[in-house]
Amino acid sequence: MAAGNRPLSPHLQVYRPQISSVLSIMHRISGVFLALGIFVLAYWLNALAGGAAAYADAVGLLGSGPGKLALFFWLLAFCFHFLNGIRHLAWDAGMGFEIEQVIRSGWLVLIGAAVLAGLLWAGLIAGAGA
Repeated sequence: MAAGNRPLSPHLQVYRPQISSVLSIMHRISGVFLALGIFVLAYWLNALAGGAAAYADAVGLLGSGPGKLALFFWLLAFCFHFLNGIRHLAWDAGMGFEIEQVIRSGWLVLIGAAVLAGLLWAGLIAGAGA
């Protein structure tokens, strides 16, 4: 069979999204988002070392509405990536491969990430006195 006549693998448009495939894609996206967030952390640390005026500017930027929203989504990405990473470690240990377990653990990761991020955010806000 010539190379041009070989059948192609089905594309994403053919498959109905499943929780395992959606979480796999979300895990990669959250990893990229966390990596990009390191630049925000570096900016904040640089402002901290740069003196009172630079720090006040950074706090003003990160404390604004869009800044807080970005920080919350960074925290949510961290919680999701952390919990989904634990799920992957369980898989590496040979546990949780039954379809029912995969679906249940996927939903637990999603719900757990939302709850954990909400609790951490509430604790951070309460601790900041805002």
